[in-house]
Amino acid sequence: MTRPRPALPPWLAHALRAQRGPVPWSAVARGALGGGPLLLAAVLAGRPTLGVVVAIGAMFAGINDRPGSRRASVGRIGGPAFAGAAGLALGTCTGDHLPAVPLTLLLTALGLVAGAVSASGPVGSSAGTQLLVGAAVGAGMPLPEPGWQRALAFLAGAGWLLLLRLVMPGTSAGNLRSGFRLDFRFDGERAAVAGVYDAVAGLLDAAGTDTATARRAALTAALDQAQDALAGPRLRRYASSATERRLHARYAAALPLAEAATALAWAGEPVPPRAGEGPRRLAAAVRDGTPAGPLPAPSRTVPALRALDDALLRAAEAFDRGEGGDLHSRKGFRAARLRTVLGARGREYGLRVALSFGVSAALAQALHHARWYGQHEHWYWLPATAVFLVKPDLGPLASRVLSRAAGTVLGALLFAGFAAVLPRPAGLVALVVVSGALLPVAARHFAAQTAVVTVLVLALVMAGGEPQASVARIGETLLACAVVLVVGHLPMPGQRGAAIRARLAEAGAAAQAYLDHVLGASGEGAARDREARWALRREAYRTLAEARTAIALASAELPALARHADGTDEIAATLELLVDTTTACAVHLDDTGRVDPRQLARLAGLREELARRHGPVRLHLPDLRLTG
Repeated sequence: MTRPRPALPPWLAHALRAQRGPVPWSAVARGALGGGPLLLAAVLAGRPTLGVVVAIGAMFAGINDRPGSRRASVGRIGGPAFAGAAGLALGTCTGDHLPAVPLTLLLTALGLVAGAVSASGPVGSSAGTQLLVGAAVGAGMPLPEPGWQRALAFLAGAGWLLLLRLVMPGTSAGNLRSGFRLDFRFDGERAAVAGVYDAVAGLLDAAGTDTATARRAALTAALDQAQDALAGPRLRRYASSATERRLHARYAAALPLAEAATALAWAGEPVPPRAGEGPRRLAAAVRDGTPAGPLPAPSRTVPALRALDDALLRAAEAFDRGEGGDLHSRKGFRAARLRTVLGARGREYGLRVALSFGVSAALAQALHHARWYGQHEHWYWLPATAVFLVKPDLGPLASRVLSRAAGTVLGALLFAGFAAVLPRPAGLVALVVVSGALLPVAARHFAAQTAVVTVLVLALVMAGGEPQASVARIGETLLACAVVLVVGHLPMPGQRGAAIRARLAEAGAAAQAYLDHVLGASGEGAARDREARWALRREAYRTLAEARTAIALASAELPALARHADGTDEIAATLELLVDTTTACAVHLDDTGRVDPRQLARLAGLREELARRHGPVRLHLPDLRLTG
């Protein structure tokens, strides 16, 4: 009899886990064409220090160059780039005129603001990070250029990589398979919408099995991605081309399919195998830019199957017409983000970022004035490292500290070996090119990304005239790791886990709004406004997915922090069952005009379960109106 292998602690398991997927060759090409050629041009022009700043801007833009639509990439890359340029200008100005103590206090206050903004979402997190890193680099890296020139150079580097993102075609399978010449500007949107139909088919296949819950979560993620891809910044409010209008229509046509598939999964019974064939054919039509063609009709034995059949018919018509559809954008999203920044999440994260950044800056300046750096004049590395370490979207605290330390040691040792044999400056430029190309692949694991960024930054600093500094960078990184670990476990004003409770409260409110709309005061709300219902359903599932992500992250921390998430995962699961049951009610209402008593009983049971779990997280959920 073999003994079971002991499970790894969650924080260590997370540190050893890496993302998988195909190599993003387009992003690799953009990374190679980003900072390296810009640095080479600056070196040839006799302005290597300016080229360093341009290349840093391109590097940060490459880190934010994630898969998705071109429209979404404008905000994902452009917004943080402006924040980084502002931080660089502010850091340069204050670093040249303020003594150590006032400068440290100013950077700490800046960390409080940037940390609160970072709680608003991924783009806010990137913007806050670049703002603080820019401020640290501006104050701690003495360069001959004034602050405004550094800011413009940083923006130029980011703008160059964004331009490459907008003009370089991606890999579109439809161009190769079908012979249709697709508009490459919308390849990200096309892939996102096709992913929704594939996720619907996957959920139908999983109905009645143990994987149905995971497939429903995958459908939510696919819908979120498609919604973001199509709803990015645009010059006009409505779609401005036939291709864009067609994609809008095909996204809108997927919403009733997703609703019917969720209702079938909620029933817990297998569906006929051919039920998933229709959504798969629609996914292929989206990718290839072709008509939908004939679709297999599922059986119409139960309300959810009848709803699926009707949704397929409407989807086929929408594919043929190509008229635009409602994106169901998040109404009041800006106000919600402002409430997040000013609320419990913003305060909790802002305090930790401010302390980590401020203490790291104070230590860095103390070491700098004590001449610990020797001939090195730069003290930015320690506070900049602390900024990356304190980012919660990079994994649990212990996991990202371990990954950062390992990645920095590996990267610094690799650079030391390269610097000993490569010619200068040509070898350094080559290192920047290779590192930029590796960034999209290394982004699958924080340690690998750290190693590549370490090589890239050390090459840039040496290209700007600084001596080799691998040993000092390892020491500063380990010190920053210690600072962030201590700050991350300090008690803060307020209650621990406030961010998770705030997310659960948002998810509960969204679920309540969805349920109120479906049932209404007289039980006829579902038939009155399907468009509003789908928008509320999207918001309910989206806020639940965000709460699940935060809970999973908190649960993987060290035990001292993870215990504050105890019981929250069960509450999120109950809320998900509530939203799933509400969706089944909506489909049944459309078909019969009334709510199934079994569904009402299920809602009542879920309400009681939520009431029992109310204590551990102090979640306020209004009483459910179950009249029908």
